[in-house]
Amino acid sequence: MTAQPATDVFEEHRPLLMGVAYRMLGRVADAEDVVQEAWLRWYHADRDEVREPGAYLVRVTTRLAIDRLRQAQRRAEAYVGPWLPEPYLTEFADTAPDSADRAVLADTVSLAVLVVLESLSPLERAVFVLREAFGYPYAEIATLLERTEPAVRQLAGRARRHVAERRPRYDVEPTRRRELTERFLAAAGEGDLEGLMSLLAPDVRLVGDSGGKAKAPVRVLHTADKVGRFLVGAARNAPAERTYRVLETNGGPALLILADGKPDSLFQVDIADGRITSVYIIRNPDKLRHLATR
Repeated sequence: MTAQPATDVFEEHRPLLMGVAYRMLGRVADAEDVVQEAWLRWYHADRDEVREPGAYLVRVTTRLAIDRLRQAQRRAEAYVGPWLPEPYLTEFADTAPDSADRAVLADTVSLAVLVVLESLSPLERAVFVLREAFGYPYAEIATLLERTEPAVRQLAGRARRHVAERRPRYDVEPTRRRELTERFLAAAGEGDLEGLMSLLAPDVRLVGDSGGKAKAPVRVLHTADKVGRFLVGAARNAPAERTYRVLETNGGPALLILADGKPDSLFQVDIADGRITSVYIIRNPDKLRHLATR
């Protein structure tokens, strides 16, 4: 196999590999590093001995992500304030043309789910991602991870129960979510407390991630009153020279705020029963840098 066909095969599988790596790690830069390392291993492998390139690439990517995840979990102990995943620009048309499949992929890449996945062991997370996000059979996951099928089923059951117990409930219907998100962003941008209170659930929570590198709440805020008043205050203190860009990140609409042309904040919300149940604000500049040219 020449270098060009090897590249073609890898590029065909790149969206899948990036999807696996990001769900495993919750960090765009780390996921890109893992995919790049998978490419190097693929390029230097004896590809004539590889019967299933897709399975080989997913196996390599998953194992590299497990190793990287173990390192990242040690670093996370020193993180300042709440942690959120890096926002991930999502486009599922290439990997999931069916709308039902896209809904599954959007759910498994949501901020709410990724935060819960952080509390799983690396192996549990790998099994959950491969099974729930991409529908791999248990037998194939067992081969990929070099585990027995009963062991994989046990890991999957434990991970599924853990996620179900801790995942906040939210609606993923895209049209309704976009409509309420746009109303929320308009009210928040204008500092409209009355408008915000009409949209926030009574037990809404606000999670701000700055990593200690920008102003954001160092604890999760709870209740509509506290969240609404914080957002009004934030609107009053926002940079004068700011612009806005609407993106799709982690399977849903988000608002990117730029100050002097540089990413300053990213807002995203979860919605259930017609009310906003979670507000996420990412202000850590390291997590927004890759959005600068989008």
